[in-house]
Amino acid sequence: MSLPPSPRSTGPGRTEFVILISGIMMIVAFAIDSMLPALPAIGQSLGVPDTAQRPLVIAAFLAGFAVGQLFAGTLSDRYGRRVLMLGSLFGFAVVSLIAALAPSFDSLLLTRAAQGVFAAGARVVVTSTVRDRFEGRDMAQVLSLASMIFMAAPILAPAMGQSVLLFGSWRWIFAVLGLIGISMWAWVALRLPETLAPANRRAIEVKTIMAAARIVLSDRLSVGYCIANAMLSCALYGFLMSVQQIFETTFGRPDFLPLGFALMASGMAIASLTNAAIVKRLGMRLIGHGALLFFTLVAGIHLCLSLAGYESLAVFIALQMFMMMGFSFVAGNFGAMAMENM
Repeated sequence: MSLPPSPRSTGPGRTEFVILISGIMMIVAFAIDSMLPALPAIGQSLGVPDTAQRPLVIAAFLAGFAVGQLFAGTLSDRYGRRVLMLGSLFGFAVVSLIAALAPSFDSLLLTRAAQGVFAAGARVVVTSTVRDRFEGRDMAQVLSLASMIFMAAPILAPAMGQSVLLFGSWRWIFAVLGLIGISMWAWVALRLPETLAPANRRAIEVKTIMAAARIVLSDRLSVGYCIANAMLSCALYGFLMSVQQIFETTFGRPDFLPLGFALMASGMAIASLTNAAIVKRLGMRLIGHGALLFFTLVAGIHLCLSLAGYESLAVFIALQMFMMMGFSFVAGNFGAMAMENM
């Protein structure tokens, strides 16, 4: 693919820049959450009667997303933000369209993994681009504003998937994802110049990578908060892989999934807005540690009610909303503290 020349202008203003990076961040949420209402239709269409196998559509994307993050940062430091951003968005659009034509479940899983790799490339470069353009409080403000806009994605994505299913096949969801990918590619190509100066590019050398790894691993606080965030993320992804089955099998209300998921995800949006308002006054440590205790307490209540058979759909949604609220508080503050000494 021949990349378009970098725009001659200095790039988008702050408002446009925030909206642009928010759109790129939303790609991950749309690629995951829009699939949730479509899992039964995918299983029926591709001959997967076992409901336990259908969430592999989510797992394959997450696996690719994890692998992609291992290399995206290093590649962008070597070749620049713009080339990796454009390549990732274009690749995401192409594999999304290929996924729409998948003849079998195995081929769909392969394209989903590729989707995850390309989505990781775009997502990682977003943060690097912000760090190139802004510093200190300006950088924190831009990321905070982008995160607030991003929080709309988990609320809207299942509804988008369900809306597509009302008018056509699940394959059209991938076509929509491809359209989103190519639209973001065009926006970046036209408006976002390279943000990494040639003098700041780093060669890909084992010695350099190992030195950077030693710096990170020698910081006990950074490692601890990263591990905590990783474990909480595992809990979130486990929920994402099972939520469709919970609504369909446990509560018998698959039709309520888009609205129910939107209500649960609203907890994350509320937490993000609240955290931005109180973090300077209370501090990241107090909020993050307190939210982790809150998350654990709500999870315990969740477990007890479920085992006792007293958990209705309304109670499940309410408790899960509080858990996702706690997750958002923890993830944001633990992530910031993990980066404090870097």
